[in-house]
Amino acid sequence: MVGENGKKKRFDKEFKLSAVKMVTEGGHRASEVARGLGIHPNMLYSWKRKYADSGDKAFVARGI
Repeated sequence: MVGENGKKKRFDKEFKLSAVKMVTEGGHRASEVARGLGIHPNMLYSWKRKYADSGDKAFVARGI
């Protein structure tokens, strides 16, 4: 996903977990959550798969 300045948008671990949990625990539809957060639904589905595979360890910061 590309931001307004032409650079790739980055989302922190807390943002991703919150978005995924809105779907998995909150009972919201992925498409509605994605629209509300301004992200593409496919990105949310990808995060959901990673979370299902690795749980809270799914979104490790790079370069640390």
